[in-house]
Amino acid sequence: MSMAMQEIPSEQMLPAAWYGAEMAGQEAQWLSHLCPEDVAELETAARNCLGRGLDLPQITSAEFLLPSLGRRLALLQATLLHGIGFGVLRGLPVAKYSREMAAAIFFGVGAHLGRARSQNGDGHLLGHVRDAGLSSDDTNVRIYQTAERQSFHTDSCDIVGLLCLKGALQGGETLLVSAITIFNEIRRLRPDLLPYLFEPLATDRRGEVDKGQKPYFQIPVFNWYQGYLSTIYQRQYIDSAQRFPDAPRLTARHTEALDLYDELANDPRLCLRMQLQPGDMQFVYNHTLLHDRTGFRDHPDPADRRHLLRLWLSSPGDRPLPDCFAERFGSIEVGNRGGVSMSGAQLHAPLY
Repeated sequence: MSMAMQEIPSEQMLPAAWYGAEMAGQEAQWLSHLCPEDVAELETAARNCLGRGLDLPQITSAEFLLPSLGRRLALLQATLLHGIGFGVLRGLPVAKYSREMAAAIFFGVGAHLGRARSQNGDGHLLGHVRDAGLSSDDTNVRIYQTAERQSFHTDSCDIVGLLCLKGALQGGETLLVSAITIFNEIRRLRPDLLPYLFEPLATDRRGEVDKGQKPYFQIPVFNWYQGYLSTIYQRQYIDSAQRFPDAPRLTARHTEALDLYDELANDPRLCLRMQLQPGDMQFVYNHTLLHDRTGFRDHPDPADRRHLLRLWLSSPGDRPLPDCFAERFGSIEVGNRGGVSMSGAQLHAPLY
């Protein structure tokens, strides 16, 4: 076992080391309802920003003033970075808003939690999670663009936020699981497999390759650094990276370790299921949690089809990350890291 492995405490007793079966009955820890005064404060802040002609990327916490709700968002940020790792704000009446108004509110809330990062090679600071009629069999397609089951994964940022505009006709549930609990369980059940998850593995960039980059990046699933255990994971992209002849090969032991990781992530004792409602804003901390989405069947009318807005955020006051994250995050500077960076891409926030 490596020196890094020997330095890790035998069990990670942290707020983020929760079990889904227990967390499901503790909604008060993660579900917060917006009252009419909260909604009015959000609407006023958004109208002020839009009325002054600010584009979405120009909306900062200083511009998006929330005298009352801002304090709750500071507590939410602490919950994400140092607590259970996720939270849901419920009650935003998105059905009555224009797309611009809904996006401005979401961007403003996100600005109180971190700095928006590009989510793709086109420089999109505002993402759109919906079925684009694509298939993950295409190695240049990212799975959020399909109606398929996503599988548990992390995004390439500190915090990922979703605003549900419309839900699916059937399915499309959100699933969360604690990577810290997965670590604890692997250490209890199969400690012989853990070292293989601390070795750099190739992960497919899915066609978003900048100058000088390989079409894949290499990083361990688990990273222990300066007293923090962090994860980064997307099994489908680890598997698809094997199509590149120069990518390091997965051994039978790597595959066994990854299979156990997936099995535990999908264990009903460990994972938490929820159905986001229109108006829900969900925020998830990528370094300790993984998220997933079940497959879904959409409405026949295009105007009613499932649609979520997404933010990738880099948060001030966050944990340090090891140098290997720079291969994917571009930088490991706290508050200025993460996202997909491509030369020549202009950062913008498309509304459609």
